[in-house]
Amino acid sequence: MKKCRVLSKECKDLTYESSFMRLHSERTSTMVGYLLQSSRVPTQYLVSIADSVKPTAYSPYVSYFLHHRFRVVAAANEGLVLCSLSKFGGDSFYVYKPTSNEGGEILTPPNPRFRRTKISMLVLRSNPLRFKIVRLSDSKDDAVDLDSKYSDEEDNFSVLSNEKSWHCEIFDSKSWEWKQSDDLKLTCHYSFMNTQDVSVCGCLHWLMFNDQQDKYTILSFDGDKEEWTMTSLPDSLGRKTHRDDQIAHVSCEGKLGLINHSYETKMLDVWILNHEKIWIKKHTINLKSFHEKVLPSPSPFLSFSFYNADTLFMMDLGCKYSVWVYYYNFKTGELKEIYAGKFIDSAYFIQADSEPVQLKPQQYIY
Repeated sequence: MKKCRVLSKECKDLTYESSFMRLHSERTSTMVGYLLQSSRVPTQYLVSIADSVKPTAYSPYVSYFLHHRFRVVAAANEGLVLCSLSKFGGDSFYVYKPTSNEGGEILTPPNPRFRRTKISMLVLRSNPLRFKIVRLSDSKDDAVDLDSKYSDEEDNFSVLSNEKSWHCEIFDSKSWEWKQSDDLKLTCHYSFMNTQDVSVCGCLHWLMFNDQQDKYTILSFDGDKEEWTMTSLPDSLGRKTHRDDQIAHVSCEGKLGLINHSYETKMLDVWILNHEKIWIKKHTINLKSFHEKVLPSPSPFLSFSFYNADTLFMMDLGCKYSVWVYYYNFKTGELKEIYAGKFIDSAYFIQADSEPVQLKPQQYIY
């Protein structure tokens, strides 16, 4: 797929179309779908657009997880999955490629004093494979060192400066080790939204909200430069003007995108960030028929992402005892409904072939 996308812009655009993805998946045995995870039991399900009744709970792609009490904590579109034995703690991590059944590589645990808040994975190159894992920990959760004469001074500085620090640890597969980077420093008014990170264009992106300015912004981490930047949203989306509107950041045809879903008008606006760092409105999608058929009552718990250029993937988390997922082609109006099960709390997009990869550099294999 990546080879096709570097040929030309026309070829790149074609790879995101439904017809191309379907043919490519069939001819290359590529797994394309969403890895759903239950919050109550250590179970993962693979749900693809080809499923007509229910997700493939016992697919060979996820059999490794079903025999281990792992939690999926991050995933990369290229098919790598990051697992942990603990959802929040600082336990050992395991990286795994389900389609080639490679994994079990134990990553050196990060600083055990830090309580993980956010963890994300980014693939920088596929041949040879190189990926990075970014782990952010809120400094307010630091274990208190009673013997340190500096702890009170550090706390007082944070209060006086109106600053909030996030410890940043980075794992680089090239060196196969963790390193502690400089703390990410933000004002105390910024908070992470309860959404997954988005990995596009060599960067990781998080949606944040500033309660003092009453507006959203995008926090980005450049995987190569290991630098942080902030990007404002379009003027019409930046401020939290409508309480019932839903804003989320997504990956859209290989670019960073935004969606604004209005429960009042049942319309969904899609924006993309171009190479000049300017937001361009790409789509306005009418979801009235979807709401009338599937969600007659507004659900504030819809999760959105783009399966491809013309198909939305939506997950209704409004009822934890009965979670449904939907593939909606907004160009043809075709809708596919799939019952996902109970207590599903996350969905990770996976697109990967079955070709083996060398997860760990040769010099670090003993």
